[in-house]
Amino acid sequence: MKHSLTIPLAICIGGIIVAGAVYLTVKSHGPSTSSGSGNPTLVRPVDSTDHILGNPLAPVKIIEYSDFDCTYCKTFDATLHQLIALKGAEGQVAWVYRHFPLTQLHPNALMHAEAAECVAKVGGNDAFWKFADSLFANQPTDPSRYGAIAQSAGITSADFATCYANAATTVLPRIEADSKNATDTGARGTPYSLIVVDGKAPIVVDGAYDIENLSNLIDQALKSAAVIPTR
Repeated sequence: MKHSLTIPLAICIGGIIVAGAVYLTVKSHGPSTSSGSGNPTLVRPVDSTDHILGNPLAPVKIIEYSDFDCTYCKTFDATLHQLIALKGAEGQVAWVYRHFPLTQLHPNALMHAEAAECVAKVGGNDAFWKFADSLFANQPTDPSRYGAIAQSAGITSADFATCYANAATTVLPRIEADSKNATDTGARGTPYSLIVVDGKAPIVVDGAYDIENLSNLIDQALKSAAVIPTR
């Protein structure tokens, strides 16, 4: 009887040890320059066609690949707005939004991305950010509201409708390019971001980091770019 309990007991103890090791590994695992799959250095350089909040010439940029119907993206969107308010005022940090609609999870995600790109095409960068903020604020947004939201972003519903009716040729290629770049760099879900400094390996931010942890990473990037972080 004593011998019959020995094996189950050993299995239980072994399981506890393994579980503890996994917990410590996960708990200690932080941001890195590798996503585990894909290559973060393949990130497309930021250019004038990107949606940028902050100084386009900022030495530190956080490039986010996002989905307008992702609840974690909504949380991270608020965090990034907070980050830019805290650290973008001096022109040293900028936020770049790129599309990664997960249509297998969110059937309207691609339509949202097309709508946002049409607003940008007609109304420019400021209109894009207003429209994007509205999509997140009203998540999940009913596509029937696009025209009204576009108007609140400063463009006419007629101009929006013209672009959206031809989205397959006017804006879809851009969204597909963003999505391909996301997967090439290692994205498997949203939000997925890369902190980029010229001449340095990108820092992977896989998930919706809180403001404290994200700020610490940005401070590290500012130091690597020879910029003194500001609080």
